[in-house]
Amino acid sequence: MTELRLSAFAAHRGTVVPLAPLTLLAGPSGSGASSVLRAYEALSRLAAGASLAEVFPDPAGCVPEGAAPDRQGRRGFRIGCTADGPAGPVRLELAVQAEPTLRIVGERLTRAGQTLLSTALRDPGRPALQAAWHTADELPVRREQLPDDRLGTALLPLRVAGRTPGQLQVLAAAEQMVVALRPAFACEPRPHRMRTPVPPGEGLLRRDCGNLAAVLHAARNGQGQGQGQVYRYGHGRRHARLVALANAGCARPVTGIDVERPADGLFRAVVARGDGPGTPLERLGDGELRYLALAVALLMGPGADPADGHSEVPQALQTLTVLADGLDRDLDGQQTRELLTAAASASAAGHVRLLGTVTEAGAARARGTAGAAVVDLEP
Repeated sequence: MTELRLSAFAAHRGTVVPLAPLTLLAGPSGSGASSVLRAYEALSRLAAGASLAEVFPDPAGCVPEGAAPDRQGRRGFRIGCTADGPAGPVRLELAVQAEPTLRIVGERLTRAGQTLLSTALRDPGRPALQAAWHTADELPVRREQLPDDRLGTALLPLRVAGRTPGQLQVLAAAEQMVVALRPAFACEPRPHRMRTPVPPGEGLLRRDCGNLAAVLHAARNGQGQGQGQVYRYGHGRRHARLVALANAGCARPVTGIDVERPADGLFRAVVARGDGPGTPLERLGDGELRYLALAVALLMGPGADPADGHSEVPQALQTLTVLADGLDRDLDGQQTRELLTAAASASAAGHVRLLGTVTEAGAARARGTAGAAVVDLEP
């Protein structure tokens, strides 16, 4: 993803946000930094096949303030993005009606000025859009109906045969857009949730990071199932990097990260302190917990460790975009610098991308971090 466009969304009108592998958004309160992350996550979920209602539970809140309804009482919003890759820069534009009913009213996928897919609402009484896509065949355009609650670009691989050069162009552009958008994770650590022991069986980090202990255990690939045992999170490079980050960002030295499973069967994470007693996760401060959760999110994305990669998986599919609203919230300067340095290293290697919001102090530190791009937003 190289660009996000908020043509008319929440506090934004005509906002264009360039996206680097490590992008930090800064600006005063009311500048709409959080809305940028919200728009990115919405496009990502739509690309993954989610419905419009799942992605926008409060669509009226996405309509720009003061936007007047048209003669039919309709109001809506528009967002878009650009994904670069083998097919070249591909642009997606999406127009959504929020009122009186939530529905997509138009979508356009273009490459090099050529429209590859366009949809339009022809009959307001039907839950469908008239779609047309490029074929370069005897009939230069194929026309079908698509549902008005799903992203048409994500549906194209199921609809386009790929028999003609034109169809192959459409498929390549659609797949490039979907592949670029889909791997995104909104990370919003909630320290109070991370202090509660959790049951096993959760290998994917939740948005609030409340299952951090279970995730650290799952990284051991299910080894050591007995009660009363202690599990060491990993033995490779990711573990070493995580411990190094924890040591740099915690108040006392950290030599390891363990996961205990007492007789009650619940997992509890413990920060090891050398030969002395470890510190249970629930005893860490809010800043330390947020710092640790964000470090795990950055280090455990797809392909975070080259040894974990699989040759049959395209490199683009191994790149996760972490969305971190308030990246430096509750963090001190040292913690912020360490996280930014780790994110810059991971993004330079192509393993993880980061789009986050920061305070002015965080933005100043980001400007001093090689590889970080700061976008200043205005109210």
